[in-house]
Amino acid sequence: MAISTLSPAGRIRQASGWSIVWGVALVVFGMLAIASPTIAAIAVNAFIAWMIVFAGVVHLVLAFHAHRTKSLIWKVLVGLAYVAFGTYLLMRPLIGVASLTLLLASLFIIEAVLDIVMWWNMRGTEGASWMLMDAIVTLVLGGLIYAQWPSSAAWAIGTLVGVSLIMSGISRIMLSLAARKATKDAGTVAIRRAA
Repeated sequence: MAISTLSPAGRIRQASGWSIVWGVALVVFGMLAIASPTIAAIAVNAFIAWMIVFAGVVHLVLAFHAHRTKSLIWKVLVGLAYVAFGTYLLMRPLIGVASLTLLLASLFIIEAVLDIVMWWNMRGTEGASWMLMDAIVTLVLGGLIYAQWPSSAAWAIGTLVGVSLIMSGISRIMLSLAARKATKDAGTVAIRRAA
């Protein structure tokens, strides 16, 4: 087994280098998702559908570990329902995307209402206005997606996933650059103290 000869600062630089590469990849994937939101939405639908199928298979496997007949039948039925629903989403991706878009719009509207209630309770607190602004933007976005449904299915999920990937990539790059700068600054301080 090879022993790493890198110093702690060298390891941080190496790890942050890979983190920067991953951040750039996330930004690129985010741009591609925004450029082709329908394809990105279908990819998200496929991922979710495969997760549902996997959950169904797990239910089926666990069903045969049940010791009671009623429990076995119930778990088999639940597992088969998961597998059937996931397979349906895989075979009819546009229906899956439309359903996910409607669910997303509903989620945004519910989140906005809850944020407005939270803002109302915290309205005297410093910075609470940011919560209200976030709630209003989320409410408008959810309303736009809902008002334009089902045509919003063509852009909503892919665009939001793209923006999320870009933001994740940028934050990863910035954190990695900050870690590199911190190790460089720590090394400079250590050299000055030694001198």
